Amino acid sequence: MGEPMRTGKKLTALLLAAVMLFSMTVLVTGCGSEKSQNNGDKTHVVLNEVAHSIFYAPMYVAIEEGYFAEEGLDVELVTGYGADKTMTALLSGEADIGFMGAEATIYSYAEGMEDSAVNFAQLTQRAGNFLVAREPIEDFSWDMLKGKDVLGGRAGGMPEMVFEYILSKNNIDKSEVNIDQSIDFGSTAAAFSGGQGEFTVEFEPHATSLELKGDGYVVASLGEASGYVPYTSFSARKSYIEKNPEVIQAFTNALQKGMDYCAEHTPEEIAKVISPQFAETDTETLEIIVERYAAQDTWKTDPAFEKEAFDLLQNILMDAGELDKALPYEELVTTEFVK
Repeated sequence: MGEPMRTGKKLTALLLAAVMLFSMTVLVTGCGSEKSQNNGDKTHVVLNEVAHSIFYAPMYVAIEEGYFAEEGLDVELVTGYGADKTMTALLSGEADIGFMGAEATIYSYAEGMEDSAVNFAQLTQRAGNFLVAREPIEDFSWDMLKGKDVLGGRAGGMPEMVFEYILSKNNIDKSEVNIDQSIDFGSTAAAFSGGQGEFTVEFEPHATSLELKGDGYVVASLGEASGYVPYTSFSARKSYIEKNPEVIQAFTNALQKGMDYCAEHTPEEIAKVISPQFAETDTETLEIIVERYAAQDTWKTDPAFEKEAFDLLQNILMDAGELDKALPYEELVTTEFVK
């Protein structure tokens, strides 16, 4: 899955609305609508995730194995269904921690948000989508897409920007590929099954589902083709981090335990642990997807969001025309809690 970002301009309007809502709340109540509260011996924390996806397995391992509870946290997981909505929840105080692509924090900072979001931990280090063809292609090369119809992602979204980044790396101008960006996220697999496009860019479980139905075949991993890209990370408002450093530290500790589990266990074991989070997905499919993500080194082994990764992300945004100039790493990322 992995809901893609809206473009920076569309996101900006929603963020400004969120800030206005937050400001009104402050005026009326005298404080933000922060949801963290002490619940007995555990601190209740609202975590808003951009999408509910097997792509984020280490986080669900940390939940299901009780690592957050061990660290004294009672985590309430809410799915935002889009980075714009997750960022809005974070800036309005409806969420304490947001999990989404770091580009959302870059956009909000670029718009001058005073209490902007700061990334404190990275989870995935590769793109989580795959290129699916109508027939198996043993020796696929990206130049095979020239002149072809490809069902892509929305303009300005990370999936589409990474796809264009891969084309550029292979000396292909995006104008040489017929990229259809008109289909809503989550509907491209059905459209492909219905006969649209010669290739489609799909997240899981759609890529595997197309294969199992015989409607398509995974011929390339965008995660492998793009290299290491900081695809998703955890962030919180500056003010929240300053007031609750012990919560951020505990959260980071639990996340590290989830990463350690994924690094030390088989895909079958990981799939079994996270299966309660994906009751609608059968065991075989779940194991195939976890194996696919594990094989391409999707998850970081530690949550440090390094400057090199952040610079790469900004370069991708600038190449896509979504960012005018690079912003300061020190203002948007902290490694205090991972160290």
